[in-house]
Amino acid sequence: MKNKKYKIENIKGDASFRKFYRKYFNLKSSIIVFANKEKEKNLLIYDAVNKILIRNKIKAPKLIKQRYSLNYIEIEDLGKKTMFNFLNKSHNDLKYLKKAIDLLNKLQKIKNKKTKNFIKQTYVIPNYSKEILYKEAILFCDWYVISALTKSKHKKFNSLLKRELRKILAKLNYKNDCFVHRDFHVSNIMLNKNTTSLIDSQDALIGNKAYDLASLIDDVRFKTSNEIKDKMFSYFLKTRRELFPEKFKNDFEILSVLRNLKIIGIFKRLAIRDNKKKYLRLIPYAWKLINLRINQNRNLNKLKLILQREFPKEIK
Repeated sequence: MKNKKYKIENIKGDASFRKFYRKYFNLKSSIIVFANKEKEKNLLIYDAVNKILIRNKIKAPKLIKQRYSLNYIEIEDLGKKTMFNFLNKSHNDLKYLKKAIDLLNKLQKIKNKKTKNFIKQTYVIPNYSKEILYKEAILFCDWYVISALTKSKHKKFNSLLKRELRKILAKLNYKNDCFVHRDFHVSNIMLNKNTTSLIDSQDALIGNKAYDLASLIDDVRFKTSNEIKDKMFSYFLKTRRELFPEKFKNDFEILSVLRNLKIIGIFKRLAIRDNKKKYLRLIPYAWKLINLRINQNRNLNKLKLILQREFPKEIK
């Protein structure tokens, strides 16, 4: 570049179809989000959800400029440090994880789920139906199981598993009545001068209170001890006296297991379809998380037996 005040640098991507760039101009920086696939979700909906968050006093990237016809938007730069970076260096993980739970409580207080996107269309955050939860969970069948078992075995196994997943979904206690980020974990929480902000919110739905907590506590990308997990769960319940602990725990365990089945399926899909194989190394920990929760909930007993039959090393 001839103008030394102007610079673009590539930012390491994620598991989506998006590309990210940091733009420097006159000592200020911003983020370019480029998406030529799924651009409605990754650009239009992302900005709309961010507007809802900002309106509810939750820090999220503000739109600076949109070039939707050219497949990109320019948004506020919230810094380079996620909560994950601080947890890697901290001896007091719980202090930061409590900040994440405090942010989650603010998210779950959001009432207005409607806004105008930048092309002046009304966007309403959709409902996280049981059908969507089911379709997500069976990504495990569609990508992991068919690559792990023979054709004669995987057809029968998937049939049994799908039937049981329907039954498990019927055992959830809480209604879909709060904002669910759907990927609420420490790598999507930015920390800048002790201020928390949230990124990657384009998949938000209105769903179960336990989903995002399961995403945070049983995060496949960040390993925590069972003791830390229990303390986080207890802290959330202390801040939410209106919840019935046993009913909530049931939903938390079910949703954690379903989410991690989905994640195993997605990671396998990324490897097979998109040649992104780095996520395969996270699959053993996802199994460990499934194993942890499936042994705590009697509503998951039959699911445990079905999984145990073909994956005995993973489910104990």
